[in-house]
Amino acid sequence: MRIIAVILAAGLLPLAAQDIKLPANLDRLAAKAQESVDVTLDRSMLQLAARFLSDRDGDQAKVKRLVAGLDGIYVRSYQFAAEGEYNMADVEAFRAQLQGPLWSRIVGVRSQRHADDVDVYFKIDGNGRQLGGVVIINAGPKELTIVNVVGTLDPDQISDLGGQFHIPRFETKGWKRERR
Repeated sequence: MRIIAVILAAGLLPLAAQDIKLPANLDRLAAKAQESVDVTLDRSMLQLAARFLSDRDGDQAKVKRLVAGLDGIYVRSYQFAAEGEYNMADVEAFRAQLQGPLWSRIVGVRSQRHADDVDVYFKIDGNGRQLGGVVIINAGPKELTIVNVVGTLDPDQISDLGGQFHIPRFETKGWKRERR
């Protein structure tokens, strides 16, 4: 029986290991950047931060509920003086981690006029009603921002993250799904 459990666990391990890794060289970009932001909040730090949020304030209570299901928030953002100070191949290697059955790209913007690329990826959990993670990549000629939110969250809560933990605000009007 133990052998079957070990084999089963070994077979399921790759599924659990589908978490993405921020490229190590992103941290070296801070030395080249005019401005850089590095937010690293693991589960314990998120729980600690949530203790400072009020249950009585509506917006803070929403964020507190949202944070309860998260395992981490990781933001790397760099502003450069000139174009070409980071390697687009590194961004493509990061995007490659988001290919597969668990991740879906829901937004992909390529602008020749502004030379900006924006992608938003959702990691769908097993029941299809909750997200297991969100990744936002904004790659421009003089800026690079990667936001990785790890953990379980309801799609209706995504807009509540905007403006928190150095995550940009974004609108989800019209994205609300019908409750049944």
